[in-house]
Amino acid sequence: MTRTRRFHPAWAVAAVAFVALVGAAGFRATPSVLLHPLHAEFGWPLATVSAAVSVNLLLYGLTAPFAAALMDRFGIRRVVTVALVLVALGSGLTVFMTASWQLVLCWGVLVGLGTGSMALAFVATVTGRWFVARRGLVTGVLTAGGAAGQLVFLPLVAVLVRDHGWRAAALVVAGAALAVVPLVGWLLREHPADLGVPAYGAAEVVPPAPPTGGAAARAVGVLAAAARTRPFWLLAGGFAICGATTNGLVGTHFVPAAHDHGMAETTAAGLLALVGLFDIVGTVASGWLTDRFDARLLLGAYYALRGASLLVLPSLFAGTAEPSMLVFVVFYGLDWVATVPPTVALCREWFGASGAVVFGWVFAAHQLGAAFAATGAGLVRDRLGDYAVAWYVAGALSIGAAGLSLLLRRRGPAQSTTETSFQNATRSRTISASGSGSG
Repeated sequence: MTRTRRFHPAWAVAAVAFVALVGAAGFRATPSVLLHPLHAEFGWPLATVSAAVSVNLLLYGLTAPFAAALMDRFGIRRVVTVALVLVALGSGLTVFMTASWQLVLCWGVLVGLGTGSMALAFVATVTGRWFVARRGLVTGVLTAGGAAGQLVFLPLVAVLVRDHGWRAAALVVAGAALAVVPLVGWLLREHPADLGVPAYGAAEVVPPAPPTGGAAARAVGVLAAAARTRPFWLLAGGFAICGATTNGLVGTHFVPAAHDHGMAETTAAGLLALVGLFDIVGTVASGWLTDRFDARLLLGAYYALRGASLLVLPSLFAGTAEPSMLVFVVFYGLDWVATVPPTVALCREWFGASGAVVFGWVFAAHQLGAAFAATGAGLVRDRLGDYAVAWYVAGALSIGAAGLSLLLRRRGPAQSTTETSFQNATRSRTISASGSGSG
């Protein structure tokens, strides 16, 4: 107990993870302010540029469960270091591109793989290993770091694009990602047991379980077992809508949509940055609430409120930032990724030790939704001349996600064997996949 009251190394690990997430978030700020500059310089339709963003969002999600399994096998430090280098390469190489396929390769593939390796499954892995007490709160803080970092970078990126061109912005982002690498290599620790301490809030030092089978086999085995359960599909369905209504639609198309109504891109980028600032408050508060209240009810409330705000957004766009738009920014910012702490908690509740990997797959659904929305909204804009239909559809879907969340039952005595059965099924499928594959 004495050790728990002194400064616990879990907080240092959480601080380094926070900085890594913010460093990687720099690139994720660039697409929305680069859509029009790339369209102007190369003549590519917005749908083409949006497709590159969609590939990024898709790989960002699909990489997450494999990254969580790789962290179990090879360590958090190695995976995060490689991820930051990929982000730097993908962003830096864009300055040499001359064709749209190169944009897809750099923005889509390299940065998608890099940022996906430090997605929210990384947050779930860190909090699952290092925290027993305050898990929800720390999940909220780390999630806010990644999401708010992306949005807070926007004004800087917008000013760089305006004053020095989009290439300068891409190089600054590459440098920001590389700057975090030494910090990760020096301070990011793997397990509390490596330092001879219990996880924060735990009483005993628990040695890490040895990895079983290959990382890919484990990720696929967990998915095969989770896909047989109702809670997985309810969580994945709701989170797919979450991705469509945040990263895919608002994160990618808010600035171009505001620009369509005469607002300067730097002003619109500043509004998204404000969303990021209020997101910090909302997500940290959501983590605190998740430690205390029913996560299902929280999710239902978050999605319903988001749907209502998106339904009124088309009427708020104007050439300047009117007070009504500022109210939307505050309200929407508080809700931006408040869904993450309760979703992580529900994955852990239903799937136990495999909760981080299951959340990786749920997050993959999030990014599938985001990719669909990023391309779909670009097509809506190209065909209809504005984004109104996209906002209305997103609002209706969010209200549907609230219903999916409320369909989740609380885990009671009748479900007490679910986790054991799930772990047995996972082990069996992992061993089977390892035996038939490369392992």
